[in-house]
Amino acid sequence: MTLSADTFFIDPASPGTLQSQIRQSITAAVLAGRLRKGERLPSSRALAQHLGIARITVTLAFQDLVADGYLESRDRSGYFVAPTAPLAEAPRRRKPLPPGQIDWAQWLDMRHGAARVVEKEVGWQRFKYPFIYGQTDATLFNHTSWRLCAHQALGRRDFDALTADYGTHDDPMLLDYIARHTLPRRGISAAPENILITIGAQNALWLICQLLLGNGRQAAFENPGYPGLRAILAQFGAALPVDVDEAGLPPEALPHSARLVFVTPSHQAPSTVTMPMARRRQLLALAKARNMLIVEDDYEFEMSFSNPPTPALKSLDAEGRVIYVGSFSKSLFPGLRLGYLVAPPEFVAEARALRATVLRHPPGHIQRTVAYFLALGHYDAQINRMRATFKDRRTVMRDALAANGLRALRGGVSGGTSFWMQTAEGVDSSALAAALRHDDVLIEPGDPFFAEPGPGGRFYRLAYSSIDAARIPEGIARIARAEAALR
Repeated sequence: MTLSADTFFIDPASPGTLQSQIRQSITAAVLAGRLRKGERLPSSRALAQHLGIARITVTLAFQDLVADGYLESRDRSGYFVAPTAPLAEAPRRRKPLPPGQIDWAQWLDMRHGAARVVEKEVGWQRFKYPFIYGQTDATLFNHTSWRLCAHQALGRRDFDALTADYGTHDDPMLLDYIARHTLPRRGISAAPENILITIGAQNALWLICQLLLGNGRQAAFENPGYPGLRAILAQFGAALPVDVDEAGLPPEALPHSARLVFVTPSHQAPSTVTMPMARRRQLLALAKARNMLIVEDDYEFEMSFSNPPTPALKSLDAEGRVIYVGSFSKSLFPGLRLGYLVAPPEFVAEARALRATVLRHPPGHIQRTVAYFLALGHYDAQINRMRATFKDRRTVMRDALAANGLRALRGGVSGGTSFWMQTAEGVDSSALAAALRHDDVLIEPGDPFFAEPGPGGRFYRLAYSSIDAARIPEGIARIARAEAALR
């Protein structure tokens, strides 16, 4: 039996190459039992003509499937589903679990699911005015260079980096680049033994808390601040919120019981204010006097474009009291999930051992791909492009906010990718966000950033990292109209 070319379809808008789509559609049909062993596929010429693509694309897809045992080529006869093709699994009847057998409330304390977090909108790209933080603008990313680096990392020369179990170690090429290029730009001098690669900054913060909290130790953190950190601290019952002001976290407000302090001095999350150098030195002096440790989350230092970035708090640290956390999530893309921490060797050694008990190490091919992207200069070019674009978008948004009478709180004087906003009296930001969704606009209500529900009702974050400058004025105008309707 010869299958008709009319049974095959591809979607030019789908991710992946046309060749990979053909391959996926055939393997899916074989595994589902729609294509059976011995059945003949349409000729490459007929299928290419039907799909409106080059014949070589179809031929290459067929050859890949031959190599994997799905198809076989018969001389002068064409391509057939091979006898070696995987068998389609017989559908299994699924039975629902019996209800009421386990009282999960007795087994689970339910504290993780109850954490207040910033909800990540699935399919945010369908909104015309997405003022959301931390997502990647595909128009700014160098897809071609990333693809080449990934291909190089998958090559035979890098086979060990791709396949090896590093145990407690990390890719030496990536460690070397971070030590010799990334950290010196923050004024930090470190060796590879001072660096641990993590599954994003969140993983780094979790490792730090696991190692340093317990035995009654308390940790101070910024309020409003990063919800992900607050959720971790809540697991230890060690959270001491400290209200920030126009210069970030005020050292004099730190409780005497705090043994650990978490700060975002470059761009305070979410207000985006930059901690002045005098306050940084004051914080370090206080940490020495009280024998405290400081965790510096430098999540967005690359996005400094209005003024040169101030030196990292870690660069001023003469005693090793500061643990530095960095991430590639904002400068590359959040789905990468790759970050790092910098600390004295004794701490890094323990963190490596703890990491090994949970996930051993981040995937080797991801580490090596990022290492190539950094070392070949693509990363610096990417950062320069993003800085220039975000500087332009910030100017457009600032002017649009002023023109529409919306109130942006002071912050972001050195850059960043968002504004911290305050609503008019009587307008709740969650209600505002809900109303705007119906008008094709996304914003982030402020409540999850605060330690307690309530105070964040009049605040929201407005980001420009995921929206083109040309759409910003109309999006801001829609926010202003929605806020006026809620007064």
